[in-house]
Amino acid sequence: MFLHSKKLLAKDIMSKEFLIANENYRVNELIRAMLKENIEEVFIVDKKNKLIGFVRFIDIVKMIGENLNQDIPIKKYIDDAISVDKTTSLLVCKDIMLENRIRKLPVIENGEIIGVIKKDEVLNYLYTNLKKSQAKLNHILDSIHEALCVIDKEGQVVFWNEKSEKLYDVSSKEIVGRHMKDFFPDAMILKVLKSRQAVKNVYHMPKKDYHIIINVEPIWIDGEFSGAVSTDRDISEVKKMSSELQKANETLQYLEEEMKRVMGDQLGEIIGKSEKIRKKIETARQIAATEASILLTGESGTGKEVFARYIHDHSDRKGLFIPINCSAIPNELFESEFFGYEKGAFTGANNMGKIGLFELAEDGTIFLDEIGDLPLSMQAKLLRVLQEKQIKRVGGNKYIPINARVISATNVDLKKLVEEKKFRQDLYYRINVVEINLPPLREREGDIPLLIDSFLKELCKKNKKNILGIEPEVLKILENYHWEGNIRELKNTIENLVVLCRQDTITIDLIPKYIINRVGEKRFMGENSLDLNKSIKKFEVDMIRKALELANGNKVKAAKLLNIPRTTLYYKLESYKIECR
Repeated sequence: MFLHSKKLLAKDIMSKEFLIANENYRVNELIRAMLKENIEEVFIVDKKNKLIGFVRFIDIVKMIGENLNQDIPIKKYIDDAISVDKTTSLLVCKDIMLENRIRKLPVIENGEIIGVIKKDEVLNYLYTNLKKSQAKLNHILDSIHEALCVIDKEGQVVFWNEKSEKLYDVSSKEIVGRHMKDFFPDAMILKVLKSRQAVKNVYHMPKKDYHIIINVEPIWIDGEFSGAVSTDRDISEVKKMSSELQKANETLQYLEEEMKRVMGDQLGEIIGKSEKIRKKIETARQIAATEASILLTGESGTGKEVFARYIHDHSDRKGLFIPINCSAIPNELFESEFFGYEKGAFTGANNMGKIGLFELAEDGTIFLDEIGDLPLSMQAKLLRVLQEKQIKRVGGNKYIPINARVISATNVDLKKLVEEKKFRQDLYYRINVVEINLPPLREREGDIPLLIDSFLKELCKKNKKNILGIEPEVLKILENYHWEGNIRELKNTIENLVVLCRQDTITIDLIPKYIINRVGEKRFMGENSLDLNKSIKKFEVDMIRKALELANGNKVKAAKLLNIPRTTLYYKLESYKIECR
């Protein structure tokens, strides 16, 4: 989950630094051992190394003060030890330690102590994750469309988002920590504070031409009243809700299908059976579980983001996949987008600050597409982050550790950019631990029909079309086309055919003329003759034969492919002595 850290167990945080002693240890021997190791507690085990209790240094000091015999076995003075096994959750460990007022909690496996949970380390971990969750939560609350206000049971404002600032002309800095009645004495949320009853869909006009619907809910935590939360929505937005909701549902359905296609658990999520693409898929699966930085290269439209998502999904990372198009971010915003910023970092900055994309990708993958467009100044900062595994927000003075795998992609020659001093050589080697060069579509023999079939199903559903198939001659033409734009161009072409198709089958006449012309030019391009008449004749003969081949000998369809009348085709067939098979 976005706001939840992965469940941490005792084995994940336990320390190996602890002292054990046999139950027959003499008191004076134990004192010397504890002084030498500077340890306040010793865990006592029996002859079979099973934990039976513990002794604290302070107890030994009391024992010495009472002039008790120090040359007797320590087992006479031990206390029972509370313990947990290695699969106990961190939160349960924390509760046990607080309830029993202990600072160290032994972790047991088969009766033997294998580690110790320390109270200070538990609290530090929980505090760090609480701060991260708070930053993410603030980012979400500031991004929602409604004006949001939260007050405590005393009436003091504890949260006031950006929409509230714009709606009521009061900044978060002014109002948070102050009593609500000092700013809005008649606010609906104050009435709920007294009645402790929810208020729904109340009309409100805070200022001229602003028509607002308010909902207020009391906040109850474990049966105790803790305050109230209000959400205010501009009523003019509600008018658009029905059509927008329908659009959102359709979009969501499409996205769900897209997610299944590119983020599934099956190898088929990357469509292709050609040897070249299968080798790339095998490499991607092999390195997915590693921590290596990956550089995806290849022509535009070859599916680099799909491969990046595939690698992320087949890794052990539990965080988000965050794609970033480096060419789409203005130079002056790179640092704040990548690393976030603290409140007041610059003019126009969010008063609560903002979490950066690297933090959002914690325990996940950050995909830097078109990394060749990254400015040199940002390249140096990115290199430092990759080396030190930590970032510092704009306007901040504290370094934040990050754990995000970086996958980069480019359709340009980075080595050439390095030679031209436009890309840092050290960054190039840092992001290019493993390079996967994706083949262009024209080199993926046998993959075009598979891609066409997949795109046809997807785009028919998207455009609400019921197309059953595609004519064989159409498929032949598409297979013979060069596809300079690769998979992206192929998908756009299929969508063009789907949108224009009025029947249940895609036919030759729907194919764009530039594709037919380019397919027909293939044979002609290799000619060396300078005799114009001969070249024109040969070109016409080759074009007619190619059209007849694609149309399976059907002269009517061949004439359509050639964009000439049937009578003209018949004339040329007779003139050039071309036989139809």
